Amino acid sequence: MALIVAVCAARGEAAHRSRPPPALAPFPGLWQAPDRIPGLPGQLPAGSLHCHGTGVSFALVDHLPHCSNLPRNTACCHKNGKKQTIMQAHSKQALAGITLAALGVVYGDIGTSPLYTLKECFAGHGLPVTPGNVLGILSMIFWSLLFVVTIKYVLFILKADNRGEGGIMSLMALARHAASGKRRGLVVVLGLFGAALFYGDAIITPAISVLSAAEGLEVITPELEAYVLPMSIVVLLALFLIQRFGTASVGMLFGPVMLLWFGTLGVLGLNQIVATPQVLAALNPLYAIDFLVKHGHDAFLALGAVVLALTGAEALYADMGHFGKKPIRLAWFNLVLPALLLNYFGQGALLMTDPSAIRNPFYLLAPSWALMPLIILATLATVIASQAVISGAYSLTRQAIQLGYCPRMGILHTSAKEIGQIYMPFVNWGLLVAVMVVVLAFKSSGNLAAAYGIAVTGTMLITTLLAYIVARANWRWPQPLALAVTSFFLVIDTGFFSANALKLFSGGWLPLLIGLAVFTLMATWKRGREILVERLTEHAIPLDSFVENMESFPPSRVQGTSVFLTSTLHGVPHALLHNLKHNKVLHERIVLLTMHGEDVPYVAPAERVRIARLSNSFWQVEAFYGFQETPNVQEILDLCAQKGLEFEVMDTSFFLSRETLLSTARPGMARWREQLFVWMSKNALRATDFFHIPTNRVVELGAQIEL
Repeated sequence: MALIVAVCAARGEAAHRSRPPPALAPFPGLWQAPDRIPGLPGQLPAGSLHCHGTGVSFALVDHLPHCSNLPRNTACCHKNGKKQTIMQAHSKQALAGITLAALGVVYGDIGTSPLYTLKECFAGHGLPVTPGNVLGILSMIFWSLLFVVTIKYVLFILKADNRGEGGIMSLMALARHAASGKRRGLVVVLGLFGAALFYGDAIITPAISVLSAAEGLEVITPELEAYVLPMSIVVLLALFLIQRFGTASVGMLFGPVMLLWFGTLGVLGLNQIVATPQVLAALNPLYAIDFLVKHGHDAFLALGAVVLALTGAEALYADMGHFGKKPIRLAWFNLVLPALLLNYFGQGALLMTDPSAIRNPFYLLAPSWALMPLIILATLATVIASQAVISGAYSLTRQAIQLGYCPRMGILHTSAKEIGQIYMPFVNWGLLVAVMVVVLAFKSSGNLAAAYGIAVTGTMLITTLLAYIVARANWRWPQPLALAVTSFFLVIDTGFFSANALKLFSGGWLPLLIGLAVFTLMATWKRGREILVERLTEHAIPLDSFVENMESFPPSRVQGTSVFLTSTLHGVPHALLHNLKHNKVLHERIVLLTMHGEDVPYVAPAERVRIARLSNSFWQVEAFYGFQETPNVQEILDLCAQKGLEFEVMDTSFFLSRETLLSTARPGMARWREQLFVWMSKNALRATDFFHIPTNRVVELGAQIEL
């Protein structure tokens, strides 16, 4: 879908879609249909949306001739004959609303890192809590936030948008287009493994975040330690159980809650900094260098914990498509970064005066009367952080399905207003089981810290490698510049990853095991589908000769239309051959429908369907969908009707092949992978349900295929 928004004052352009632009959708309270706003002029087009407080309305359109030179995912405003982008058209109030929404979704993970990061930097090795060591670790945290999050992600990686979308799969798609030959295969392997590591992150983040929040009970009184694990389990169980209802009703609270959270972080830290201003010496990078040189191996282990301050950096890029670059950058520079630095330095100031506070420096920043409210606020913040990665897992899985790396699964839309609000039952229950196992096995945030780092640093390392390809091919950077920039980040990423690799046997194996398992599933599904297509086309009858034969020697015809779903454009679908073999008839009109998953997030409605008339009775229809979209057969039929190929649903039958796959010794894949692919195929969602085909109009015909 072409995502171009026309800003209209009194009169609007014709709109094809009635939903807010993706950059605004996550803040539903900002937008309403014109007919629900008293006093709004009635001339606005159907499907328009009015932005409160701006005096302007937005209508989503496919193409506007006067905006054709603007990039996709920007807005065009013809006001007084001048073009404006979406941000120019917005009022400050609207931009503040989007930034607040971004705060509640993007920064939950990195925003809850102060709960455990500094404590873990001194855990598991012999480093004493001395002022010099505190300053050294604080200096590493400060410069890591500056180099990795601010420069690498906020300024550099956010440039790599795939038609407005971000995330590791989007970056892989961009890099894959630019690469060729063996390099393309390497890009796919890197991208898939980076995506696979995210699932490890999606399991560990809820566990470590909620556990660290509940551990504040121990600070109130040691007697409450026994309640930490039960409280964490109850909170996590409730979080996953409410997923099927969607978060639209409470999602508007995420931004204000995180605003309060970051404000609290800043205030707690500032009080200690004022009392111990010497802590600001950690801004000098020489303290970090001196710490690394002086302590060697122990400092390297501490570096593995410093990376916990960076967890969630990938979310800045992954959520770019929902909010846009500007709100994400505004939130980071104006609130998130200052609040994080104030809190980390406040914890450091506390440790410089009271080394015994290392048992939980975050909660010990607060006065005793504020502990219980702070625990409640921290629990809410960690739930929001967990929700962000759970939603990210849904989104990533849908992308993998559309790109052909994952079998079909159920996708339910939980909000009529927000297209990104989806729920995937299989993913949800799988995550719930995995998170519960992890919580019960590790029991504390400290035990999970080692596992967390490898997932984060592995994804960061892969992102940098893919970004180099994009910088050279898409941005046309000279090789010396691209090498210099990415080499700088690679040195940092490799250092962090190596430091965490030392913790492989103390928990670091967990995300690697999860990543390897998910990568194997994705790679097996992709290769299995390729082999399946090869087997189907090996003995397939050429389509053109078949059509010519059917027109020259037509079989008996029956009224109506038959639609055959097929994965190949040049061969006759097995379902069509079986229908002709057993029923000896054809419908008056035969439509061969092929679905294509594109390497772009959205496909414009005008480009969604391509129709070719093969003969008087045969038609070929190709439907194109981006990796952020869910295919819908009814939408395809409607678009075909707009192009002259009309369907009467009650006179249309849909024919699908139901393949029975057999593992064989033929070359292609290892036998165990073939058996795994067969199992995945059996458990994939039926095409009828995934493509939203009317079940009472479907005919399934069996076919046995040897892999």
